Amino acid sequence: MFTTTDIIIAFLFFLTAVLYASVGHAGASGYLAIMALFGFAAPVMRPTALALNIIVAAIGTYKFYRAGDFSWRIFLPFAIGSIPFAFIGGALTLPTQIYKPIVGAVLWYSAYRLFLTTRGNGNNAEHTPVPVWIGVGVGIAIGLLAGLTGVGGGIFLSPLIVLMNWADARHTAGVSAAFILVNSVAGLLGHSAGISNLPASIPVWAVAVVVGGYLGAEFGSKRFSNSTIKRLLAVVLVIGGLKMFIEAFG
Repeated sequence: MFTTTDIIIAFLFFLTAVLYASVGHAGASGYLAIMALFGFAAPVMRPTALALNIIVAAIGTYKFYRAGDFSWRIFLPFAIGSIPFAFIGGALTLPTQIYKPIVGAVLWYSAYRLFLTTRGNGNNAEHTPVPVWIGVGVGIAIGLLAGLTGVGGGIFLSPLIVLMNWADARHTAGVSAAFILVNSVAGLLGHSAGISNLPASIPVWAVAVVVGGYLGAEFGSKRFSNSTIKRLLAVVLVIGGLKMFIEAFG
């Protein structure tokens, strides 16, 4: 049966899913940070994060698409580049001494980006189209990193879309959710051997992120934001990243 630790982790996963789904993300960096804090083995972390990512990203994609906050024109160039390389990245198994520092760096970058979202910024009504070959190239780079580490890549794509003024905040969230979904599926398929490493507690964690993902995506359509929770989660990501580095080099 499930232990008290399993229930605590489920609750933390639930909170992570709510927060990330509200901005079109699926929470992989948060799940990785939580698993790092609880001392999960590296072979368990990547498939677990990808599996939970698929659930939350699917809900987010559906909700944002139904709300009209999605653009095939923006999504396709990134997806075309990322899907095969997320599969390739998922098929590669890095040594723990390499994998954990990479994940640690991803967690720190995620914390940085998450903290920046607590500072409001305006949207430019005029948006420029995504150059196809730039979109494919960006997709290749993010897809490979997503497959290698077990994240969906939205944490890297979202700020780029906003920075380059390719879409407004809501369409950025919708495109990111779908991008994370296809990358997570490709990464898990590429890492099919890792499915056997999924922990026995995955059913209760899946229920937690289903509820959290639905609530987050629902709030996201109403521009839900909670700066205090985002800052606290950023701290968790920093601690999780630090733990990754300590375990790799300590």
